[in-house]
Amino acid sequence: MASKSTSLDQYVHAYSSWRSKIADSVGELRSWLHAQDLGDPQAEQRLDHVVTTLRDDKLYIAFVAEFSRGKSELINAIFFANFGQRILPSSAGRTTMCPTELLHDRDTEPSLQLLPIETRKNGTTIAEYKTLPEEWKVKPLNVKSSSSMIETLKHIVETRAVTREAAQAMGFHIAEDETQIGLRPSDDGLVDIPKWRHAVINLPHPLLDQGLVILDTPGLNALGAEPELTLSMLPSAHAVLFILAADAGVTKSDIEIWHNHIGAPKDGSHKGRLVVLNKIDGLWDELRDEDEVNREIDRQVRESAKTLAIPEHNVYPVSAQKALLGKIKGDRAVLERSRIAALEQALANEIVPSKREIVRDNIVGDMNDVIRAVRLVIMQRLKGVYEHMEELGGLNDKNLDVIEHMMQKVKVDKEIFEKSLQRFQATRSIFSKQTNVLYSHLNLRTLDTLIAETKKNMEISMTTGGLKEAMDHFFAQALIGMERASIQAQEVKEMMEGVYRRFQEEHGFANAKPASFSVTRYVREIKRLHDRNDQFMKGFSLMFTEQKVLIRKFFESSVAKIRAIYKTANRDSDNWLRNLMSPMESQVREHQIQLRRRLESIKRIHQASDTLEDRLHELEQIRDGVRDQERHLENRIDTIMQLLKIEEPLAISAGAA
Repeated sequence: MASKSTSLDQYVHAYSSWRSKIADSVGELRSWLHAQDLGDPQAEQRLDHVVTTLRDDKLYIAFVAEFSRGKSELINAIFFANFGQRILPSSAGRTTMCPTELLHDRDTEPSLQLLPIETRKNGTTIAEYKTLPEEWKVKPLNVKSSSSMIETLKHIVETRAVTREAAQAMGFHIAEDETQIGLRPSDDGLVDIPKWRHAVINLPHPLLDQGLVILDTPGLNALGAEPELTLSMLPSAHAVLFILAADAGVTKSDIEIWHNHIGAPKDGSHKGRLVVLNKIDGLWDELRDEDEVNREIDRQVRESAKTLAIPEHNVYPVSAQKALLGKIKGDRAVLERSRIAALEQALANEIVPSKREIVRDNIVGDMNDVIRAVRLVIMQRLKGVYEHMEELGGLNDKNLDVIEHMMQKVKVDKEIFEKSLQRFQATRSIFSKQTNVLYSHLNLRTLDTLIAETKKNMEISMTTGGLKEAMDHFFAQALIGMERASIQAQEVKEMMEGVYRRFQEEHGFANAKPASFSVTRYVREIKRLHDRNDQFMKGFSLMFTEQKVLIRKFFESSVAKIRAIYKTANRDSDNWLRNLMSPMESQVREHQIQLRRRLESIKRIHQASDTLEDRLHELEQIRDGVRDQERHLENRIDTIMQLLKIEEPLAISAGAA
């Protein structure tokens, strides 16, 4: 059990250590830039963002399964065997009915936070409710008593009986017969629904302390009823474990969950998607030898992989119940036969490296922009010092006429530059107008007007075709807004390129090209949502009574997601526009400093208050100081970039540690 069973712990610990080292190095760079007067508000803001991202970073693992697949038992076996008992409810007939997050927030006491199911009615998302603590029911968790924790966590599986109409109003699908998937009315006509919409377990745990977040999701009916799960939480998870039952294989509802809510990435990599064939102990048979049992398990693996169209090595047969038993009892033979170690190793191999790549890619973008801007400032400082030294080096004696001429030249240069600055300020006014046009295409109020019109058109529609037409119009308009924003962003960029080019030609500024603003990922996501909606609506024929449920789901899922995309696009365009001006403003500031320094030097020599040698010596010291800054900067950059390299698996460093 020693090495493999602790591999996930090692990987997560190594990842947490890696994050901390980068955060410390970036924090030191930020402080050093400030002390050396090399930073600017935009650079500091970007470095603050990098540090915050690293400090608050989370690793998300989602567990998805239809009912009675042993999902909660698997979570207990992998993460909570050290408690010596089942922590999450997982006994027969007590399955998790509401999505549950397990995490550790050090700023709050251990607790179970429960969001009432009725909150579904007003259209407010779970993410929004997380900012409204007064809406949650909070149950303290006594982490010193396993039995007390178990009793408290039983609240997760609580249900309540409501009428069919009430269940449908909250988005639950009612199965009309045995062939349909959904909740079934009891003999009295009432339907059992989850009492809680969402649960958050705040629990101290070595892995949760290091940023791991576990998402335990219920079956297909709840997934369909809570669009936020399928459109936000599951796609943002760094690993998704899809649990099947070995005795049942892949059922119809399993296939529906896989294709509609999980599936495999379009690149075919299947990264971050693991399938668990649980309950293999149900295939153990004392009347058959071990080889025969293993052949049966291998057959189930092949069939499951073929049905889901994934490689066989992505399917992991396990017995969560025996794994938990083996860990609690310290029984190595049972633990080995449960095959849990292979799954834990795969989980470690999948989640940590993929998350590290995501973090690395996000940080590299910000870091490269900051580094490029700081290098430009240092380059400009050195260029100014060398030009100044060359200028003064031509004076072998105090020829007053020559010095007077030089002083006049610097004054003329200063006047020309100030005129350029006036043009630059005029350009800023045009820039402001152009950015307002860009914002108009991404305006959330305009989008909200479109949303209101779409809702009105859908509510007065009497046919499925009419509903689909209104949906298609909404997606089309959302795409048009993005495409117009892209065209406008290109115009802004071209205008700024002209400004940069003029300053380079007239004043010798460093060659800094403004970055582009791309809407490609937003457009891709809108198209993906449209395709998914088309797939959902294909062959759909609705009774009038079901239209309201469909409309509500459409607005809670697709519309809410597109509004979130527009919100992100607004934030990203804000950052882009600020950073578009930042390199130019830094170089303008440095050029002004160099002009003042040149004029001051020549004045002092002209007034005989300094000798030429004194000024040259002072400039040499300034030059050496700037070179020293350059060396320190490159050393700090090298440290960060070495940490950001991903050449060896984290397991090697973790194992070495």
